[in-house]
Amino acid sequence: MTELVLKPGEATLADWRAIYRGAVPKLHESARAKIQASADTVARIVAMGEPVYGINTGFGKLASVRIPASDLETLQRNIVLSHAAGTGEPMPVAVVRLMMALKLSSLAQGASGVKVETIELLQKMLANDVIPVVPAQGSVGASGDLAPLSHMTATMIGVGECFTPHGRVPAKVAFVSHGLEQPVTLGPKEGLALLNGTQFSTAFALAALFEAETLYHSALVVGALSTDAARGSDAPFDPRIHMLRKHRGQIDTADTLRALMEGSAIRESHRIGDERVQDPYCLRCQPQVMGAALTVLRQAADTLETEANGVTDNPLIFAEDGTALSGGNFHAEPVAFAADMIALAVCEIGSLSERRIAMLVDPALSGMPAFLTPKPGLNSGFMIPQVTAAALVSENKQKAYPASVDSIPTSANQEDHVSMAAHGARRLMSMVENATAVIGIELLAAAQGCDFHAPLISSAPLEAVRKLLRAEVPHLDDDRHFHPDMEKANALVRSGAVIAAASAVKLPKIAESEG
Repeated sequence: MTELVLKPGEATLADWRAIYRGAVPKLHESARAKIQASADTVARIVAMGEPVYGINTGFGKLASVRIPASDLETLQRNIVLSHAAGTGEPMPVAVVRLMMALKLSSLAQGASGVKVETIELLQKMLANDVIPVVPAQGSVGASGDLAPLSHMTATMIGVGECFTPHGRVPAKVAFVSHGLEQPVTLGPKEGLALLNGTQFSTAFALAALFEAETLYHSALVVGALSTDAARGSDAPFDPRIHMLRKHRGQIDTADTLRALMEGSAIRESHRIGDERVQDPYCLRCQPQVMGAALTVLRQAADTLETEANGVTDNPLIFAEDGTALSGGNFHAEPVAFAADMIALAVCEIGSLSERRIAMLVDPALSGMPAFLTPKPGLNSGFMIPQVTAAALVSENKQKAYPASVDSIPTSANQEDHVSMAAHGARRLMSMVENATAVIGIELLAAAQGCDFHAPLISSAPLEAVRKLLRAEVPHLDDDRHFHPDMEKANALVRSGAVIAAASAVKLPKIAESEG
């Protein structure tokens, strides 16, 4: 695995993407002094004996309960064990790794009071691919993602299970078999710092953003291929149209669509003598719809990049003057809004794709055989794949309802407004999977449609995409088992192979900071 030097508070989206894809984070050496200074500050606060929330008091509604010095280690262990109350299926390993790296970066900024040795253990777990088993349900996205982060932290004190290269095993077994130190004993503030924060919500939102990048770019490529399949016009992609409206995402999207179709013999074949005046919205308004989705994804990316570099536990330790300040950085409202933005974009990407599929299978709109089969009636062709696409789009519409508008009081009304960022972010992965399947169906339909225009061919990048698909899935003559074809097309979209095939055209970046 590739090692990535992580500079706390200054990581880029490219860094987080690399970690999600498997890179191992290693803290920049400059972090050590800040970590030590913060831990020393907590030690001084404990020695002074004054009550400070989270260090020598109870938590949440029990903040007024003073804890004697002799019980502070027990206090930290107890909060981890009691808060490890999640439920549901385990988080995907790649998302847990990202969550751990986000927590590593947050703690290493020296505002959390955690010891160097504790942070180093988290880093070593990542380096040795010892990944906690974390139930994915149980956070409301405020007071931190308490339950999931507690499950992560519990493994560090020898409780719970871990995924390892050799399977799922008890945490203590994982530590021994990978040469890690014995589980740590958490000191004052450490348990609270580890389980408080937005890293669960942020990890899921970032992971979905990275998958949505692939979805968006694939949808652009396949949408251009569908435009050729329908013998649509590239005139709506003329830059003069989009410069007048001035939306950057729309301009960038139109530029890409135009470049993807440049040199298409199919497009050239109907410049003269085509009686159609305008194409349906699903073709003509791709720059407007997909451009708006791009703008929303970019805004979400900016929010999540900021959040990923922030410190979100409580209280926060300021070593320069020895103070501990209690605030609300654990409230994940920014992440909830970003997750809702991603949900809206993903939903619309899939919705527009389904409309193109529906257009292609309708002979009244496409001018091609019904359901893209040479012998309609005897064969059903693409009839039911379009129904499947419609089902997936409707499912995404239900999931796209904003999570951030919901709230429910917790902790005996001490925590009386919560963000719901956790499930707002967690739902995104299934939404992306649904939309990816829709794009896969469209890829099949678009390639089938272009086949009917032979011997005319599309542009070089779009023909490369068709060649990629045809190496896996032959042209559909008579009906055959459709599911394997769909799975192969979905895999090409999901893996980024469709994007790679059209790599001659530069695609717009989701994160504008990446150029």
